[in-house]
Amino acid sequence: MITREDLKLLAGKTDGVRISIYLPTHRAGKETQQGAIRLKNLLREAEEHQPGSGLRSPELRAMLGPAQKLIGDPLFWKYQSDGLALFLSEEGLTFYRLPIRFHEQLVVGRRFYIKPLFPFFIATGHYFILAISMKEVRLLQCSRFSSSDIDLPSVPENISEVFRLDSPEKLLQFHARAGPITGAHRRRTLLHGHGTGVGDEKAGLLNYFHRINRGLRERLRDERAPLVLAGVGYLLPIYHEANTYPCLLDEGIEGNPEEMSAAELKRLSWEIIRPHFTQERMETAERYRQLSTAGSDRASEDLAKVVPAAYSGRIDTLFVAVGDHRWGSFDPLTTDVNLHDEPEEGDEDLLDFAAVQTFLNGGGVYAERTGTMPTEAPLAAIMRY
Repeated sequence: MITREDLKLLAGKTDGVRISIYLPTHRAGKETQQGAIRLKNLLREAEEHQPGSGLRSPELRAMLGPAQKLIGDPLFWKYQSDGLALFLSEEGLTFYRLPIRFHEQLVVGRRFYIKPLFPFFIATGHYFILAISMKEVRLLQCSRFSSSDIDLPSVPENISEVFRLDSPEKLLQFHARAGPITGAHRRRTLLHGHGTGVGDEKAGLLNYFHRINRGLRERLRDERAPLVLAGVGYLLPIYHEANTYPCLLDEGIEGNPEEMSAAELKRLSWEIIRPHFTQERMETAERYRQLSTAGSDRASEDLAKVVPAAYSGRIDTLFVAVGDHRWGSFDPLTTDVNLHDEPEEGDEDLLDFAAVQTFLNGGGVYAERTGTMPTEAPLAAIMRY
């Protein structure tokens, strides 16, 4: 999977030549081989950027080599998602298969071009499902259209691993009768023990869930994507007590996740997550419109103001048109922004620059289609101050 940490690593590399390639791919059928043709054409186009890259032909060919090898690998193209993002430098190749239908494009510069990745990290982007039971723990990364299992190397496989027992039943011989469900934190749960007290049973579960929580936080690190919990009803409120992940939703999926496929978990979770995504984005867009209408300095769509503000960490939230470009340069010393109608040597897409700097400084980024922006401009910023 691609994580926020991966995005930070890509955004933070500014030395040397960076080549970013995006192309749509297909999951099945004869169309899967179209990706190889698209990549071949884009790599040929990359070689034509040689005069502006500062690289000699042998150096450029060496940089493109790992991507060239993918062209003739039919298995690589057989197992794709909706879009493929490749990042090439003198250090090698990094690529991600993502459930995003990218527009075909190539960008050569001193930074990786990462704006097309932002939809994956925001509304209608990605979220997680944590499925817990006595016998197994699963983490799924999902979008509206796909799901995939994520390894949790620092998480116990089941409760037996925590307590070194042959089976969970040796520790927890109980069942639950849950009261009316009015929210994850307000469930009334009765535990019936066999050989141990209710307090001991809950303490054992909390120990198990604290271990899961620690491993989850280590795996997700600074992620801010929503997390949906799935499990038998009486387990959910106990896990909430152990949880420290800041974006765990109150509402969860009730039932035994061992009996649910990834597709079923995704279907049930989407009903929970969809209103969350929609409401958050709508409230933020309305907040921008109100600030803008009031003439507040905290709202701006002026690139000459937004770019320096993004660089200095003053932007709280940025809306940016993912399919648009504004070529130019930014001088951090003078904070001057220079725009050009066509890209010149040394230029970069300043919309991408503003999005990256906002992200690196902890702000939120909504990468939108042009028609869904809260303004007609290609970017709109809400300032922190």
